[in-house]
Amino acid sequence: MLWRTLATWLMAFHLLAGCQPSASDSPDQQAVQSQLEGSWLREYASDGVRAKRLLVLDADGSFRESVRITDAAGAVTEQLHAGTWLYDGTNLKRKYTSMNGKPPSRLNLPFATFQLRFESKNEFVGTDHVHRNEVRYRRVQADTQL
Repeated sequence: MLWRTLATWLMAFHLLAGCQPSASDSPDQQAVQSQLEGSWLREYASDGVRAKRLLVLDADGSFRESVRITDAAGAVTEQLHAGTWLYDGTNLKRKYTSMNGKPPSRLNLPFATFQLRFESKNEFVGTDHVHRNEVRYRRVQADTQL
C-alpha cells in the first residue's frame, strides 16, 4: 500500500513538473498558446444525454470550465471547474484545482491532456491518447453562456 501511494505521488509530481512553461518555449509554441486564449465550446450527445462545456483559457494560465448536462428526462446538472493550463508545443494540459467549487482529492488530482490539431483558426480537435477519445472545440464569444 505504501508503494502504491508513493508511486501515485511521484507520478503526480512528474505531471505537475510538466505543467510549467519552459524558458525555451519556441515562438511557434507561444503563438499557439496565444491562439488558444479565449472561450471555447464543446457540445456532444450520447444515449439521450446532451452536454455542453464552455472552456475559458485566460492569458495568465488559469482556466474556468462551465458544464451543463441535460439527461434524457430533461433534468439539468450544472458544474463549474477551475485550474491552470498550458500548451507544451503539442498538448493542451489542464490541471484542475477546483471541481464544482471544491478542491480535488490530493490522491486523485485531475488532469486533462489533449494533443491538439487545429481544423481552423476557430476550431480544434484534441486527442486524449490515455482514454482514447477525441474532443472538438469551437471558439465562441467571450460573453457566451451555457
